[in-house]
Amino acid sequence: MALDKFVLALAQIDPRLGDVEANREQVARRLGEARAQGADLVIFPELALTGYFLKDQVPEVALRADGPQLAWLRELSKEIAVVIGLVEESRAFIYYNAALYLERGELVHVHRKCYLPTYGLFDELRYFGRGRRLGGFDSRFGRMALLICEDMWHPSAVYLAAADYAATMVTISASPVWGVGKGELPENAAHWRKLVRFSAETWGLFVAYCNRVGFEDGVGFWGGSELVDPFGQTVAAAPCYEEGLVLGEVDLRKTRRKRLLSTTLRDEDLQLTLSELARIARRTARAAETAELGAADGRRAAQDNGAPPASRDEVAAPRKTAAGKGTSRRGPG
Repeated sequence: MALDKFVLALAQIDPRLGDVEANREQVARRLGEARAQGADLVIFPELALTGYFLKDQVPEVALRADGPQLAWLRELSKEIAVVIGLVEESRAFIYYNAALYLERGELVHVHRKCYLPTYGLFDELRYFGRGRRLGGFDSRFGRMALLICEDMWHPSAVYLAAADYAATMVTISASPVWGVGKGELPENAAHWRKLVRFSAETWGLFVAYCNRVGFEDGVGFWGGSELVDPFGQTVAAAPCYEEGLVLGEVDLRKTRRKRLLSTTLRDEDLQLTLSELARIARRTARAAETAELGAADGRRAAQDNGAPPASRDEVAAPRKTAAGKGTSRRGPG
């Protein structure tokens, strides 16, 4: 039977880039500290066992989720449950930015990051495969869901977690400092805090957000980990820029109260969403087919006129604005 109350710890750490052994020691130490303070579950950041800007080191630090290299973590999870980020190597030798959930000595759930950023200083899609599943899972603490950083910026990911009846959503992150002036918090910290509270209040969830700190390749990470309840109130919060371990109580009776007051989840029409998405997907497929046929006709016409055929990249090049700059669906990175 799932617990109505449990103590969750956010381990805001500074992983060493590419040094799995050093990070393993740090994780084991933090688990011991959290257990001594009464925590039932400890959350570590994205890629906590490896560091973030791995690039060509990805295959060297990758681990099998159920492999012998993680026997130590399964053993520690007999005493305290854990969520941790690492590079996972699949049986097909594909590498994923992954989050593991372990409890009672067993691997319970693996989430592979679905949305891999490639804008600004990010280049994850070059090194990692995409995750293909989003949703909840059962734990001794009730129904939960795991997301990794960019996943949470896509409303569909949070929607799917809530629709799969998660009561606690855990998001692990390696969010760098962006948009900071002297004496100010990072601009993206304000965005994250709004996103966490909006998700919690809209769907009646506890949201545990765990970010890292430290520097890699001259890039700083801002921390600011926090646990927020279904009413958008802060239960526990770590400082920015500093390592720390903060604890907060998750009381699922608050989730019950919130969902009695706000029936958004109950009233959500999944069949409507599915049918409309199918309609949009069909329309998008038809538009893509029409564009491809038009491009093929253009290439044939160019050949008939003696001009060299345009490449697909040229056909699909961004539309030029009056100022001569290409447009981007994401806007400025």
